Amino acid sequence: MKRPVSIVLGSKTDLKTIREAIKLLREFNVGFEIKILSAHRTPKELAAYVETASLKDTKVFIAAAGGAAALAGVIASHTTLPVIGIPIETKSLKGLDSLLSTVQMPAGVPVASMAIGKPGAKNAALFALEILGLTDKKISQKLSALKKRTAAKIKSIKIKL
Repeated sequence: MKRPVSIVLGSKTDLKTIREAIKLLREFNVGFEIKILSAHRTPKELAAYVETASLKDTKVFIAAAGGAAALAGVIASHTTLPVIGIPIETKSLKGLDSLLSTVQMPAGVPVASMAIGKPGAKNAALFALEILGLTDKKISQKLSALKKRTAAKIKSIKIKL
């Protein structure tokens, strides 16, 4: 099975945050792989992985990291493929540190930054699917159906006063 989505986590503890992303990718039958690599603790291994993944099936990276959250930016510095960053919620600053580290990339190193935590993980998967949907009609059609179901749920809400 091809794995067009590469999910890179800065830590094993980040796995609980990205569960919704994994669920969505599976729902869409999109292959992915998950690696735990640190921008600070395993920089050589991270660079080697990104450079080889770019040569294989990978079409988009999702990077989840907390604190200094350099992971998405480091990945982006080693590839021309799209990189989506998920800032992980932290105890000390509730993820604001992660968000600022992910979103404040210098010119020339683009990273699409999502919301902090689990909502960001779900949106990261959706954004990756939208990118893949540009060239895959099945994914595009499934996304359209998902958006229609989501809208129908909202429209069906009745408020009684």
